[in-house]
Amino acid sequence: MNSPLKRVVVTGIGALTPLGNTAPKYWEGLINGVSGADFIKQFDVTKFKTKFACELKGFNPEDYFERKEARKLDRFSQLAVVSASEAVEHAQLTQEGINKDRVGVIWASGIGGMITFIEEMTAFNKGDGTPRFNPFFIPKLILDIASGHISMKYGFRGPNFATVSACASSTNALIDSFNYIRLGKADAIVTGGSEAVVTEAGIGGFNAMKALSERNDDPQTASRPFDKDRDGFVLGEGGCALVLEEYEHAKRRGANILAEVAGGGMSADAYHLTAPHPEGLGVINVMRNALDDAGMQPEEIDYINVHGTSTPLGDIAELTAIQKVFGDHAYNLNISSTKSMTGHLLGGAGAIEAIASIYSVMNDMIPPTINHFTDDPAIDPKLNLTFHKAQSRKVRAALSNTFGFGGHNASIIFKKYEG
Repeated sequence: MNSPLKRVVVTGIGALTPLGNTAPKYWEGLINGVSGADFIKQFDVTKFKTKFACELKGFNPEDYFERKEARKLDRFSQLAVVSASEAVEHAQLTQEGINKDRVGVIWASGIGGMITFIEEMTAFNKGDGTPRFNPFFIPKLILDIASGHISMKYGFRGPNFATVSACASSTNALIDSFNYIRLGKADAIVTGGSEAVVTEAGIGGFNAMKALSERNDDPQTASRPFDKDRDGFVLGEGGCALVLEEYEHAKRRGANILAEVAGGGMSADAYHLTAPHPEGLGVINVMRNALDDAGMQPEEIDYINVHGTSTPLGDIAELTAIQKVFGDHAYNLNISSTKSMTGHLLGGAGAIEAIASIYSVMNDMIPPTINHFTDDPAIDPKLNLTFHKAQSRKVRAALSNTFGFGGHNASIIFKKYEG
């Protein structure tokens, strides 16, 4: 006989974001409608079509690592370890009596150690052809190394791996963590995602795809989800972590429970490398799958943190799918795209937006969609897209959507913890 599924709750969060370098600072930036975009500081952008991004501010690895240790980690792994450390501390997951054999780490990145790859290949190409590579080249590059570093720091010996599904990667990590815990395979899992690709190759590559905004005259307003004049997304960087935990385990140790994970869904468009399905089939399916998994009706959702990247096709497709899934209740929802403030963290998008959703459930507050100037006639004006300012309302449950190149879709639902 199968055992009943266990409840899963959130007991810790941590965030390194373009709006602030802790989770509370991140939330403060969201609620105040702050844009994290500015001209790129990490390399010379003179010849690039896009000259701005949502970079971290004031992040110095040596504030968190010894210099020698920092050099062994690519920036995406540094962001993973730092944000995970905040979440672990928040959850008090190192307290005595926790069985570390049953604490796992499932981490995500869409691209991984791009900076390391660029540095090593640039050095090689400047040489005489003799292969003089750093012995840490491969260990710094691979995507699963971030989860390895987190587990080694704390001695967590439970399930440990990486998920990769482009911009859906960290939502997939959250869903995998949720499933392992509710199936009884782990007591707690540190999960989330990080990305650090504000680089020559990152900006140049996305420019070549015509995916990025080129609004160099006004970077802070460049991310314009749902605006008629949106022209592409703004690249972001950061790391965000959550501690998911089995409910009874959390209660026994007196953990502070922030919210409950209600369910998650996954699907594929099976259509195109980068464009959404014209009928939104994959997006419709993923939201329905999440609702079915949670055993919830559409009317029980109050807020949707949309993928909302500020691309001409994607924004319309997602709103169309929401109206098909939620019917008339779509007009009772608050909908917002926090990418209007944070930019797009690619593989880290699901984690940063999950934290926004959890804060919304905790505080009964909806972060805004900023940078709206001109209505798009293709968008139903009766939808509440939470333009300009945060809105206060009861938030019983929030759904967070993430969609990745290749047609990967993942949605997760958080609901208010009620004991």
